Amino acid sequence: MLGVIFSTPSEAAPFVEKHVGDRLGTLKEGAHLETEAVVATVVGPGKIKAALGTERLLHEHDIDTLVHAGGATALADDLEVGTVVGAAFVLEGDRVELEAPDYPRMPLDLPFDLTTEGTLVSQDHVREDADEPGYWERIADMRDATGYAVAYVAAQHGTACHIAKGITGRAGAETGSDTERHGAHEAVAAFLERHVAPGASGS
Repeated sequence: MLGVIFSTPSEAAPFVEKHVGDRLGTLKEGAHLETEAVVATVVGPGKIKAALGTERLLHEHDIDTLVHAGGATALADDLEVGTVVGAAFVLEGDRVELEAPDYPRMPLDLPFDLTTEGTLVSQDHVREDADEPGYWERIADMRDATGYAVAYVAAQHGTACHIAKGITGRAGAETGSDTERHGAHEAVAAFLERHVAPGASGS
């Protein structure tokens, strides 16, 4: 079975609507949606919730492949808002910056048919007021707050893990509009739905 992990209900909403229609309503934090083809959950923001929610999903369901889907902030100039990007590497970014830091990193296979790839750094704590780009902004292409935790727990279980992120805005700029964020989440949902057979029921 395919497992899909979102961080927030708003990230999950377009996929839920496409997959089971509007009869379910919002997939709330901590809830699981299970159909014949997929089980999806919203783990909540931040690495701690991501790790605990991923552990619970893998403990309670027989997951063959896990996809962490949702939004990310672009760090690279060539990633346009609305683009769905597969993470080829995910980095743990909440470390003290050193000249040549030793940081946890994991290579990942690109999810399904995605051709746009990048390096994802996961950070709970971000300095937005720095005059110059930080180390992570220079080596990563996009940023979220959950990807590394999801991938780490999946690796501990020996479960194949992919990360697909829709670009919702750009670092150092004003936060993306609601329309841009929703458009990125819709693009991720369309990508996921191409690879998930319609389920018969939700729970």
